[in-house]
Amino acid sequence: MMGFMVPTLSAVVLSVSRNSAHGFTKRSCETVTLLEGLGVAGDAHMGKTVQHRSRVAADPSQPNLRQVHLIHSELFAEVAASGFNLRPGDMGENVTTAGIDVLALPRGAQLQIGHDALVEVTGLRNPCAQINAFKPGLLTTMVGHDDKGRVVRKAGIMGIVLHSGIVRPGEKITVILPQKPHHALDRV
Repeated sequence: MMGFMVPTLSAVVLSVSRNSAHGFTKRSCETVTLLEGLGVAGDAHMGKTVQHRSRVAADPSQPNLRQVHLIHSELFAEVAASGFNLRPGDMGENVTTAGIDVLALPRGAQLQIGHDALVEVTGLRNPCAQINAFKPGLLTTMVGHDDKGRVVRKAGIMGIVLHSGIVRPGEKITVILPQKPHHALDRV
């Protein structure tokens, strides 16, 4: 069943990044190519099965629900208030967005990026201790609690590539919501 499109006139790609080696940050580049069922061409996390080193060690046959990592650029201003200066790619994201609250999307939402690329949202990035190795103390700004004591993860979302396409800064992002009931994102 098809979902319905949500008008997001101001949602755009701010930056794209990749890294062929496993590391925390990714280098900004002019374009990235999303490959259906695999992820970002030339990125260390590309593959049908898990590529994250700790997940490979646990079970290398798991499906890769973390093919594309997206972060909303509005997070950079939020963490700057705590003294952390972040740039696109610093948190290891492949796509830095502007004008869209990616953390509020439901599981299964689809993001049409530009004309061709289509990404399905699978869940939240689960921030780990590597964040503190990158910038000491940053983990406490990426994980907090809401007014009901529930854990809030702010380090972006993960997705799988449903349709290949080239993505570049300035491309429009259109959200396609799944049929209701919507399910909140959880870590993947």
